[in-house]
Amino acid sequence: MIKKILVSQPKPSSEKSPYYDIASKFEVELVFRPFIKVEGITPKEFRAQKVNILDYTAVVFTSRHAIDHFFSLAKEMRVAIPEEMKYFCVTETISLYIQKYVQYRKRKVFFGTTGKIDDLIPTMAKHKTEKYLVPMSDVHNDSIAKMLDAKKLIHQECVMYRTVSNDFTPEEVKTFDYDMLIFFSPAGIESLTKNFPNFKQGDIAIATFGPATAKAVKDAGLRLDLEAPSEKYPSMTGALQHYLLEKQG
Repeated sequence: MIKKILVSQPKPSSEKSPYYDIASKFEVELVFRPFIKVEGITPKEFRAQKVNILDYTAVVFTSRHAIDHFFSLAKEMRVAIPEEMKYFCVTETISLYIQKYVQYRKRKVFFGTTGKIDDLIPTMAKHKTEKYLVPMSDVHNDSIAKMLDAKKLIHQECVMYRTVSNDFTPEEVKTFDYDMLIFFSPAGIESLTKNFPNFKQGDIAIATFGPATAKAVKDAGLRLDLEAPSEKYPSMTGALQHYLLEKQG
C-alpha cells in the first residue's frame, strides 16, 4: 500500500498543482525534497575558461538558474553589464525573471514560445551581428553549439553553475520511510546512492521522468516501477494518478 511518496523536486508554488489533487484523492502524503541542488562556480573557475563576458553583446538564457548565476558571477567579478546587452530566453517566463536583476523595459529581451532552443534560433539568426554568450551547467551536450554553428552565429558556451547532491541530514536518513520515490534526473539517482549507500529497495516503488533517468535507475541495479512520459500519460502527475488507481483502486 502506498501511503507516503517522496517527490524529488521543490514544493510547487501553486496550490492548484495536480500533486495536491492526488494527495487528497488517494489519501497519500507527499513530501517534496530535492535530491540535487544547483550551485554557482567560483570566479576563479570561470576565469580558467578564458571567457570575457564583455566580449559579448548578447546572452542566451535556457533557465532561471542560468540568469541567477550569470548576474551573481558578474557581480562577484565586478563586471558591469552594459545597458545595451541583449537577452535571448527560451520562454517568456524566463525572460521576465531578468527583472530580478535589471530594469526590463530598458533592455532588449527576446523569447521563444516552446521552451526549446530550436524555437529561439530563428530570432537569433535575425541578429547575425551579435556575439552570443551561452551560460550552461557543468552537465550539458554540444547540441546548442551545433545549432548556432549551423546558422553561422558567433557564440561561446561557458559553464557558470553545477548540479551537486543535496545531502540528507542524519535525521533525514533515520526517518527515510517512503513507499515510493519519484526522480526527474540521473543526478537524483546518483544522490540516492551517495546518501544511502546501503539502500535496499524491497517494496519501495521507484518512478522516473525521462528516458535518461529511467536508464540511471536500471544501471544502478534498481527496479523501475513507473516510467513517464508515455503516449497515454505525458506528465508525471498523470502517470502517477493512473499508477495509484491501479494499485489502490
